[in-house]
Amino acid sequence: MTPELTSPDTPDTPDVTVTVIVYNDAERLPRAVESVRRQTHATIEIVISDDHSTDGTPEVARALASEDPRIRYLRLPRNSGGCSAPRNRALEIARAPYVMFLDSDDELTDNALELLLSAHREREIDFAMGAVVRVREDSGRRTKWMPHLVAEARTVVGIESEPRLLFEHLSTSKMYARAFLDRHDLRFPEGIHYEDQLFTAQAYCLAKEFTIIPDPVYRWHIAPFAATDAASISNQRDRLDNVRDRVRVQHLIDGFLTESGHGALREDKDYKFLKHDFRMYAGDLPYRDERWLSSFADIMTPYLETLSPSAYARLPRTERVVLQLIRERRFPEARLAARGLGRAVAPRQVSQDAEGNTYWGSVLPPSDWSRRELNVADLELDTRPFRSAQFRHEITELTRGPGASVDLTIRTYDPGLRLPVGPLRASLLLTPGRRRLITPFRLTPVRPGVFEGHVHLDLTTAPVPHHGFTGVRHPLLRIEHQGLRHTAVLLAPLTFPTLTTRINYHSATAPHHVTIEPEGRGPGRLQVRWEPVGVTARLVRPVVRRLARPRVRKAARLVRSALR
Repeated sequence: MTPELTSPDTPDTPDVTVTVIVYNDAERLPRAVESVRRQTHATIEIVISDDHSTDGTPEVARALASEDPRIRYLRLPRNSGGCSAPRNRALEIARAPYVMFLDSDDELTDNALELLLSAHREREIDFAMGAVVRVREDSGRRTKWMPHLVAEARTVVGIESEPRLLFEHLSTSKMYARAFLDRHDLRFPEGIHYEDQLFTAQAYCLAKEFTIIPDPVYRWHIAPFAATDAASISNQRDRLDNVRDRVRVQHLIDGFLTESGHGALREDKDYKFLKHDFRMYAGDLPYRDERWLSSFADIMTPYLETLSPSAYARLPRTERVVLQLIRERRFPEARLAARGLGRAVAPRQVSQDAEGNTYWGSVLPPSDWSRRELNVADLELDTRPFRSAQFRHEITELTRGPGASVDLTIRTYDPGLRLPVGPLRASLLLTPGRRRLITPFRLTPVRPGVFEGHVHLDLTTAPVPHHGFTGVRHPLLRIEHQGLRHTAVLLAPLTFPTLTTRINYHSATAPHHVTIEPEGRGPGRLQVRWEPVGVTARLVRPVVRRLARPRVRKAARLVRSALR
C-alpha cells in the first residue's frame, strides 16, 4: 500500500520543507500548522505527515491543505507506532533544499525559518540549530531547554570540539541541508522510540560544520499531568517498554560511534546517558514497586556495566549512590536515596569501615567498586558549615486536625551527628504570597542522630493576600542552633488521603479552596495548594492580573507621578 498524498498546486520551489508529524491529534494540529504558515519567511512547503490517525485528524489536515497551497497532506497506509516513519516518508517527497521537523503538539516561533535559513546562507554548513523553549501547559511557565548549550552564536567544526552538545538531542530544533541527509543516507530508525537520540548523534558526528544561534526557534509544549494514553513518550517512564527502547537506542548509538570512528566520544555520551536519561528514571524510583524495580534493574544493569568508569566519576555523589543501589538490587534504599536527588537530603544512616571510611546505608559495601560509589565522604556530613549541612526531615504521621489544620509527626535524621544532644528549636515555613507563616515546634532527641517533633499546622492563619493566591507551596523545615539557621525540604508520605477544605480568609472577603496532598512526583514533599473561589476568583484576581501587566503598571506609575 502506498501513502495517500494530497498535493495542491505549488508553483514556487520552496526554500524549506517543514514536516509536521501527527497521530490522533486533530485538536492541536491546526496550532502547529499555523505556527508554520505565519513564518516571516513564506517561501516554504508544509508536509502534514499523518501516521494513520483514527480520529478527526484526516479531515482537519485535508481542510488545512485546501486553505493553503503550500500544504501537502501525506497519510501513511498503516500506523507505525512512532515518529520515525512519518518523518521518513515526508522526506521522500520533500522538495526543498532545507528541511525541518515539527510535532503536532508543538510550535515554531514566528521567525524560526528566517533565522535558521539565514545561518545556512551565511556559511556552508550541514545544519543550523536554535534554542528550544519549554512551555508547561498546566501553568504556562516558559523555560529554555539546555540554555547553556545555546547561549552564544557560533559555528562548531566537528562535535569533538564540543561533546557536551550531545545533551541537546532533539531533532526538531534544527534545520538540515537536504544534501547532507541524502549524502549520508541519514534517516530516522523505525520501530523504536527515542529515535531522536540516534538521529541527532549521527548528525553531530557526520556534520563537518554546524551553526548554533541563541534565538528561540521551537516551542516544546509539556503536559506533565496528561493521561497515560495521551502522555508524550518521555512522560511514559512507568512503562518498561519505554526503558527497553531507551537502552536499545543507547546500544545503537554506541555501535555507531565505534563504526564511524568516533569512539573517543564514548565517555561524554556515557555521561550524558547517566546524567540525563537514567536521571529521569531515578527521580521516579520512590513511586515504583518492588516488582517494577526488579524488572527495571534487569533491563538497565547490564547496560550500566558497559559504561565508562570516568563517566560515573563526573556525577554528583547522590546520583552515583542511586545507580549503585539499583545495581546491587537494594531497592528500598534506592527509593530513599532517590528522594533526596537535587535537594541536599542526607541518608537516614551511614556505616563506617575499620579505616573510618563512611558509606551510604547501614551495610558495608561488598566490593571495591561498591565502596567507590557509596563512599559519602564528599558529602561532608560532619564538617559542612551549619547553614549548608545535610539533614533529612520526614513526616512519619499526618492526621487531620480541627477545621483547616493538620497534625504532623516529624522525624529528623542527622547522620553526621552535627546537632547537639537535647531539644532543638524548629519551625515550619509556608509562604502563600509575599508573607510567611511560621509555625514553631520542638525537636526532641530519640537516639543519637535522630530527633522527633510534633507540629500543629493551621492553614486558616496563613497570610494569604487580600487579592487571593493561586498556586502550590511546599513547607520547609527550619532548625535554629547557636544563632544559626538551617532550612531544608520536608518529605511527606508518598501516599495519604488528600485533604481539601474551604477557608474564608480576611472575614470571607477572600475565600479559597485549600488542599493538602502528597507532591506526587520528585522527592515527594508535603504540598499545599490554594485556589481562589467566589468573588476572589471571578472579579478580584482578574483585575489584579490586568494591573500586573507591565504596560498597566507603567501607566499607573505615570498617573501617580502626575498627581503628585
